[in-house]
Amino acid sequence: MKFIGRSRELRDLEQQYRKKASFVIVYGRRRIGKTELIREFIKGKDALYYLATEGGEAQNMAELAQGLAEFSGESYMSGVEFKDWQSLFEAFARVRTKRTKILVIDEFPYLANANRAFPSIFQKAWDNTLKRSNTMVILCGSYINMMKKLTLTSSSPLYGRSTGQIHLSPLSFDEIREARKGQKFSDAVEEYAVTGGVPKYMEFFANRNTLNKNISEVILNKNGFLYDEPSFLLSSDVKEPLNYYDILRTIAQGNHRISDIGAKLRTPASHLTQYMDTLRGLYLVEKRVPVTENNPEKSRKGLYVIRDVFMRFWFRFVLPNRGKLELGNVRDVEKIISARFIDSHVSFIYEEICRSILPRLCGRGKIPLVPSAIGSYWDKRDEIDVVALDHTSKRLFAAECKYFNDRKVVGKDIYRELREKCERANLPDYDICYGLFSKNGFTEEMKTLAAREKNVHLIHGDRLLR
Repeated sequence: MKFIGRSRELRDLEQQYRKKASFVIVYGRRRIGKTELIREFIKGKDALYYLATEGGEAQNMAELAQGLAEFSGESYMSGVEFKDWQSLFEAFARVRTKRTKILVIDEFPYLANANRAFPSIFQKAWDNTLKRSNTMVILCGSYINMMKKLTLTSSSPLYGRSTGQIHLSPLSFDEIREARKGQKFSDAVEEYAVTGGVPKYMEFFANRNTLNKNISEVILNKNGFLYDEPSFLLSSDVKEPLNYYDILRTIAQGNHRISDIGAKLRTPASHLTQYMDTLRGLYLVEKRVPVTENNPEKSRKGLYVIRDVFMRFWFRFVLPNRGKLELGNVRDVEKIISARFIDSHVSFIYEEICRSILPRLCGRGKIPLVPSAIGSYWDKRDEIDVVALDHTSKRLFAAECKYFNDRKVVGKDIYRELREKCERANLPDYDICYGLFSKNGFTEEMKTLAAREKNVHLIHGDRLLR
């Protein structure tokens, strides 16, 4: 699969590159495309890319020296045994280049595992040598908690040295749509509802097979690449993966309040706080509150949801059916997924997609607000799928999202229900406009109404009709 998206990240890296000296931290979960981003950025530049290994310190030093020999064009360096890291980094600093040279160390935590003092060693190398030698440094890693601890927390020797940091997230739906302009909208939504925009996962779906066949071969097959992916991700980043596994499973079963999660696990909710904080720090779980809440962190309306789209799919459809899959009864699980995929999974992902594409639609000026916050709203009686607030101009946008499994289109009844919910809801007293997102389109009656009323906006797929 060709490199797609990441225009913002590439722009940020280019801005750092133009400085006299820069030190950038790049981190994110495995499979997210960190290495590909860096390789795309360093194309045509004077760069030494080194992928650290889980081997010992001497082995890593020798391998980096070999890379330095190739980078500098001085073959004799490959036979030099550097006595310490400082002399190796000094040798890199002495390499003459016409432009800023780049030193990339990928999987940086491996070096810290081999020598606990390595962050201090690298801090000294940066302060005394590298930042004085027209150098850009990029430290990259997949262990999110460890990367934060090693580079971004106040206890780290490297704290305060970085001139920029990039937490790499999955590709947005808009980025994928831009790269795959010929793909049918519903196909894009349903594939995204499985891969979640994770580039490595997308590679396995970038073929001529149907989505169902790819799911069967890559996820449901015991030998498939993603069959046991959540266990792999958790075991690489936390010390007690089974506890986190149980929490994710409980959330996937429909328990979103921390009190309900605790009750299901027979654990006091107070004991779950540290686990929730870790899952949030790993960007696997997020706490959502109504967008109208003034103090989100202290809100009692918080609901915990699995943020990672693939993990949500896996815990909803794969884990509950592992017994069948272990026995090779893939067909039975395929039928279960086919029956529930749209209504119990894709329709909710579609709501998130609608919230994510709203800023672009507003940017065209046809929806008259500049969002300060975008989310959803709920109370004891009602839910509104999309609510955007523009605090500056005192405007509000409220919308419903309908991803019907059949050819049903959205009519005036849905619009009427939306208005009624907005009247009952505790929304700010702002000028309000309404939106309807629909996979299949709208009735002629609804189109006529929207053409007559300026505060009603119809979005078919991801296209604003008016």
